[in-house]
Amino acid sequence: MRNTMRHALVALFAVLATVVAGCGQDRPAAGPAPEPEATVVTIRPGTVTLSTILPGRTAALLVSEVRPQVGGIIQKRLFREGADVKEGEVLYQIDPATFQAAYDSAKAVLARAEAAVEPARLKAARYADLVKTNGVSQQDNDDAQAAYKQYVAEVASARAALETARINLGYTRVVAPISGRIGRSSVTPGALVTANQANALATVQKTDPAYVDVTQSTGELLRLRRALAEGRLRKAGTDGAKVKLLFEDGSAYPLEGTLQFSDITVDPDTSVVTLRALFPNPKRDLLPGLYVRAVLEEGVDENAILVPQAAVTRDSKGNPMVLLVTADNTVERRSITVDRVVGSDWLVGSGLAAGDRVIVEGLQKVRPGGKVKATEAVAADASAASGQAPGTAATPAARQ
Repeated sequence: MRNTMRHALVALFAVLATVVAGCGQDRPAAGPAPEPEATVVTIRPGTVTLSTILPGRTAALLVSEVRPQVGGIIQKRLFREGADVKEGEVLYQIDPATFQAAYDSAKAVLARAEAAVEPARLKAARYADLVKTNGVSQQDNDDAQAAYKQYVAEVASARAALETARINLGYTRVVAPISGRIGRSSVTPGALVTANQANALATVQKTDPAYVDVTQSTGELLRLRRALAEGRLRKAGTDGAKVKLLFEDGSAYPLEGTLQFSDITVDPDTSVVTLRALFPNPKRDLLPGLYVRAVLEEGVDENAILVPQAAVTRDSKGNPMVLLVTADNTVERRSITVDRVVGSDWLVGSGLAAGDRVIVEGLQKVRPGGKVKATEAVAADASAASGQAPGTAATPAARQ
C-alpha cells in the first residue's frame, strides 16, 4: 500500500514538470526596453531687453536747512510742521526791536550827512570861482574842495550803514529759502538763536520730483560697456535709460523714472559707482531716505538665447551643462556658459545655437548616448518647466 502511494506521487510530479516545461516553451522571449520619454524645447534666438536690479535710497531734489542770520529771541513760529511752504514765506519772527532802533539810527546819520554836504558843495563851488581872480588863496580852495569830497564820502558811508541796518532788520523775518515741505521745528517761541548757528531751525525739502541714488559695481559697468562696444547689445532708448522702482516689500512704484547721470569717480572702499535717477513724485510716496530697488534697462540683446533654468545642471566642478536631443534622437551632454538670469531662464553666452533641442523634463530618465523619445513642449508646458506662468513676457526668446 505504501509503495503504491509512492509510485503515484512520483508519477504526479513528472506530469507537473512536463506541464511547466511546456508552458515555458509557449511564452515569447522578452524584447528590448522601451525608449524613455523626455520633453524638449527648441532654441530660437530672440530679442530681449536686459535689466539690472540695484539697491538704492531716495533723496530730495532740493534740501535747505533754515538758519537765522541775526541773533535774538524767537517771537513767533508762523508755519505748521509737515506742511508745504512757498519760497519767501515767513517761518519765524525774531524780536526786531534792537534792529529797528539800529535802522532808525542809521537813517538819522544819513540825514545828517546829507544836510552837511550841501553847504560844503556850495562853498567849494564859490572858492573854485574866486581862486581864478585871486579872491582866495589856492590853499583855501584846496581845503574847500577836500572838505566837500569828505562830506560826500560820509553820505556814502551813512547810506551803506543804513542799508546794512535795513538788511539786518529784514533778517528778523526768517523766510523759506525754497518751496517744499518743511519738517519739525527745533525751536519754540522764546528760544534764543544766534546768527549762522550750527543747529538748523527747520529743514525744507522739495520732493517732487525725487532723486533715487543707486550703486553699481565697476565689474558690471565694464561688462555692460564691453557688450555695447562689441555690438552684442544696443541701447534701450535714445531719451535716457528708463528706470522702475520696487519698494522694500516688493511692490512696484507706478511711475517710471529716467537715469540722469553716472558718477565720474569710483568709491575706493566698495568699488562701486553711484547712478542717479529722477522720478516724478506727485503723491509724495517717495520719502527721502527710503530704501528701494531700482530696475535699470541696460540694453537690448537682439540675438539672445534663453534656456529654462530647469534644463541647466552642474558638473562636479560647478560648470553649467544641458542635455540635448540630436537629430537621431540620441541624448548628448553639452557644456555651456551662462551670463545672467532673465526671468525664469538663463541667458546663454555660448554652447547653444538655434535649432538645438534641450531637454527640460525627464532628465532623470535619460543618459548621454542613449536613445530617447522626444516631445516638443507647448507654451504652457515650457512655462511650467521653467517655473513661470504661461504668457509671461520676461522670457520671449525661449518660447517661440
